[in-house]
Amino acid sequence: MICVIADLRIRAGSQDEFFEAARAMLAATRAEPGCIRYDLEQSIEDSEHLTFVEEWETREALEAHFNTPHMADWRAASGPHLVDRNVKILHVGDVEVL
Repeated sequence: MICVIADLRIRAGSQDEFFEAARAMLAATRAEPGCIRYDLEQSIEDSEHLTFVEEWETREALEAHFNTPHMADWRAASGPHLVDRNVKILHVGDVEVL
């Protein structure tokens, strides 16, 4: 399993436009083969700090996701609203459940 944690900072006042652009991308991504989870979270302490939390079956599924038309549309629509971004891809092995 592959996990992606993407922390974003958006421009002040751009939340409505950012989330409007995200809706179609979120729905299309969740329907992709290999997508286990794809969520967008907003900090309750800082409304300009957002986090994507993703889980993918394989690295290949994640790579295919990067190359979809809806992701190209998303990059174009979200770009003007982004101030900063930090993306981490985690390759998960064994996980012990407590």
